[in-house]
Amino acid sequence: MSFAHRLLATMAKRARSPSPIYLPHRVTKKTHKDVQFLPNKIATKENAVKADAEPPLRMLLKALETVVKNPKKGDAVVYWMRMEDLRVSDNRALARASGQAQKDGVPLLVIFIISPQDHIAHDRSARRIDFTLRNLSSIKASLAPLNIPLYTKIHTQRRTLPALVISLLTHWRATHLFANIEYEVDELRRDIRVCELAKENGIGVEFFHDRCLVEPGKVLTKEGKPYTIYSPFQRNWLSQINSNLSWLDEAPPPSPNPKSVHEDPAFKILFEAPIPDVVEGFECMDREEMKEMWPAGTDSAKQVLIRFLHTKSRSSQLGAVNPLSPGAETSDKKSRAASYKDMRDRGDRDTTSRLSPYLAAGVISARECVRQSMKLLGVTKIQATRDTGVGMWVMEIAWRDFYTHVMAAFPRVSMGRPFQEKFAVVKWETNEEHLQSWKEGRTGVPIVDAAMRQGNKMGWIHNRMRMAAAMYLTKDLMIDWRLGEKYFMEILIDGDLASNNGGWQWSASTGTDPQPYFRIFNPYKQSEKADPTGDYIRYFVPELTKLRGPDIHNPSASAAAKLGYPKPLVNHDEARKRALRRYKTPGDE
Repeated sequence: MSFAHRLLATMAKRARSPSPIYLPHRVTKKTHKDVQFLPNKIATKENAVKADAEPPLRMLLKALETVVKNPKKGDAVVYWMRMEDLRVSDNRALARASGQAQKDGVPLLVIFIISPQDHIAHDRSARRIDFTLRNLSSIKASLAPLNIPLYTKIHTQRRTLPALVISLLTHWRATHLFANIEYEVDELRRDIRVCELAKENGIGVEFFHDRCLVEPGKVLTKEGKPYTIYSPFQRNWLSQINSNLSWLDEAPPPSPNPKSVHEDPAFKILFEAPIPDVVEGFECMDREEMKEMWPAGTDSAKQVLIRFLHTKSRSSQLGAVNPLSPGAETSDKKSRAASYKDMRDRGDRDTTSRLSPYLAAGVISARECVRQSMKLLGVTKIQATRDTGVGMWVMEIAWRDFYTHVMAAFPRVSMGRPFQEKFAVVKWETNEEHLQSWKEGRTGVPIVDAAMRQGNKMGWIHNRMRMAAAMYLTKDLMIDWRLGEKYFMEILIDGDLASNNGGWQWSASTGTDPQPYFRIFNPYKQSEKADPTGDYIRYFVPELTKLRGPDIHNPSASAAAKLGYPKPLVNHDEARKRALRRYKTPGDE
């Protein structure tokens, strides 16, 4: 068993010791059944090949062809809200569910199932779960004036979740179920089972593509195959949207239920069902700090977007602060979005949108982001080119679509396998002390340590710094990328399987459109480019506050010792040679 397999299994079985900065790990009393539940983190090569040959998304779409098409009118219509569509506005499945309810003259019910075993299987952070609960509370408040209940239920056994959902519908005598598609392997297989059970019970099921601007399977090469390189994907993606702007259409809001729904014995109790403050095993130890840095609700998300598009960068916004703090200066020409082309990699400046947690949870739609970018530019076609700051930012949204398309077409990437199977036998180091030092931000490389401490403190890391930290773990320390992927999911509030996996496999040179293995970031040069003032490092690595000039990027041994800062774990030049050797001939020492 490899170090990664062994350590992943060990971490899944037992509670971990706390980091000196943040305790991301779940500490909970486990029942006998919980202890037995151990998700298989890394699939076999054979199972990955099998899944790629018959992707679960294709199987779900086939299953949807055979569901009950015209079910009998029921007493209600149900919309099943999920982890990635936590909003009322511009929500395709919710809009269609509302339309069906209005057509049938019956109430619309909204359900959300909390599945702790799914959270464990996906290494979701307590911060992400807390963010979900906070947004559910906001949604419940938004639906209340519409007389639409949001019923939230915790279900412990993920395997029986499809049966639970169908049992709820039969109990409420509902014959229509609507939901948006989640593209992870387990969730797709779950929905296939939902289709089977729904058919047996005479229930109609409709699933919708809502996460991406262009649904997976629609952006293909001339040979009709999925893209594995971003640039040609992005060009085709942009062409498709601009030739059919209906991709950007905003879904209408749900219509209100009649007030009489509160008098129905079966439905009135749904309004009284509370949103839990916490999910056992996912207690967020820094909830108040997260509430300050990442306010919940679609209104907040839209304000964060507006700030990015229409206000200037502020030095006071560097670090762990509220993105909506007062004092922002309006300027379309000098806004953070306008300067994104030249400043997006600067960790020492307030130059990014900070929308990733809201997009990952679906608190705001990607369509809304693009529509607002077009409104700012005064254009009728999407601008997604390197010529402008806004164009560069929209290209980042295209990256998000790309990684989701990859996950749907090549499910192996969400099964713990490298996209490029030849790198499955790369020789990884088994140094647990190095891994822990990396997690805690004490590698002795300031830019890497600042990035990791930012993640531990904020639940979010600047994109360029994520790449630097990931490249350092996989190329300098030669530690399996899956361990870094797992840790990011455990601490980040924007943990998203497709984007997180795509970024890690890019850095590790194992994925689609990878960073070629012979291109290895020099962390000290990256530091000079991404943090030229040193303000980013000084903010997150306070031991180095007094350093100025080149020393802030690569402190001398004497300066590090005096300031109580650790020595580098490895020599970069030597580590680079080792990485080149091992990647050139996978499996060799």
